[in-house]
Amino acid sequence: MTGLAAGFFSVDFINAFSGTKNMSNQPRVAKVLAALLVSMTTGAIVLMALANDPPSAGPFCLSSYYRLNSVERAIRSLAAQSPSRWNCIEIYYSATRAGNIQQLASLSGLAGPEDINCHFVVCNGLGGGDGQIQSTEKWQRQWSIIPGRTWYGTGQTVRICVIADGKAAHPTDFQRKRAEALVEVLCRKFDIQPDCIYYPGDWQ
Repeated sequence: MTGLAAGFFSVDFINAFSGTKNMSNQPRVAKVLAALLVSMTTGAIVLMALANDPPSAGPFCLSSYYRLNSVERAIRSLAAQSPSRWNCIEIYYSATRAGNIQQLASLSGLAGPEDINCHFVVCNGLGGGDGQIQSTEKWQRQWSIIPGRTWYGTGQTVRICVIADGKAAHPTDFQRKRAEALVEVLCRKFDIQPDCIYYPGDWQ
């Protein structure tokens, strides 16, 4: 066999082998394409099904957080606010697993929610929205907290009640962030110094 003939033979052999190999891969390619089409169709169906019922957020969701009313709006009051009216802030737990202003007043045996002895309540999702800040009648009228057997603060102390018992029910991420944001705005508005802010012992 001459060298030229041998060269043609080699090219023809390679082409034949390659053609056979390409033909053998066709069923695999078809399977891959079919699987891809099925997965894309399934994904589209799932997304459409979730469009009106999205999955619940995790422990902290920025989109849910920013849907809450602004802290600046929460501290508005009916009575005028004097820059020197408040000089101290105390954050404490409600000693309950759930609640809002009305429920706390009822549990305390008060005549109505206007008698609750704090300025703000930060809810945990059980009784009020998680991170929701409720202002009380005392804040709306810029009244001082009434000292009692469990509290001996001054007439210039802002009291913030966080719904939690500090044991089985700890503050949520929303509550912590919202309470701290509330403290920051109050400090800026009334020039309250950092050493006049008191958190529960296990806050951090």
